[in-house]
Amino acid sequence: MTRATRYNYVIGDVQGCFEALKALLKEIQFDSDQDFIWFAGDLVARGENSVGAIRFIKKLCERGAAATVLGNHDLNLLAVARGIKKLKDKDRIDDVIHALESDDLIEWLRRQPLCLFPNEQTVLTHAGIPAIWDVAQTAKLAQEVEAVLANDDFEILDTFLKKMYGSEPDLWSDDLQGNARLRCITNYLTRMRLADAEGRLEFSFKDALDEPMPEGFKPWFEYPSKAAQSHQLVFGHWAALQGKTINPHIQNVDGGCVWGHQLLAYRLEDQTMFKVDNPVPLDF
Repeated sequence: MTRATRYNYVIGDVQGCFEALKALLKEIQFDSDQDFIWFAGDLVARGENSVGAIRFIKKLCERGAAATVLGNHDLNLLAVARGIKKLKDKDRIDDVIHALESDDLIEWLRRQPLCLFPNEQTVLTHAGIPAIWDVAQTAKLAQEVEAVLANDDFEILDTFLKKMYGSEPDLWSDDLQGNARLRCITNYLTRMRLADAEGRLEFSFKDALDEPMPEGFKPWFEYPSKAAQSHQLVFGHWAALQGKTINPHIQNVDGGCVWGHQLLAYRLEDQTMFKVDNPVPLDF
């Protein structure tokens, strides 16, 4: 029997802000029997309760009331859990690493996708889609990385996680192979903010749109987009955008909650944005 859905919401970067997530679900009067949540990734990291957030989201997904894409902070959690990356205090994911069911949480997380289609007109990734890719290409390339992350051979998984970090290659080519190809795909889908006219990425800029940008680079969404010709693109990742509507075909949902701003839920049926302030004081 097909599940009847009342409303679909895309929720931006939770980043472990569990109290804000609970407040936002109350604000939208979320009913897990009728509504569906699409999470834009970065479920964990610098908020007050990463393990609470990921536990809750995992349960929602398992009962068929939610789905999530992976963000860069989720991938960092995988690398730390596998012993590939050292745990940094600022990551604030030690509660996940040391949880009694840590292995189950990590096993579930590594099987989540990088690209989702909330409906026929909408595509969701964490950081967006570069102008040089269309939607079909994006989904196919995302699956290449997903297959490695979910591989039953941990040697294959760990080899990728060891090679995942780095900003090169910074320009996509169909000729890329191996871990360089996988790293490039991952960077476009989970780390991208600025690009040049060819699609080359720039990783240092994280500020608002009115701040000076490196010469030759612009936000990825300011170039004519192949993907946006056929779909609405919804993404998180860029906290300084604070849920900005780029144009009718491109929508940001990261309200910068973890930085003391707001957690956002974007209702797909009528393009309404719901917001709650982070109720937890910053302590970093």
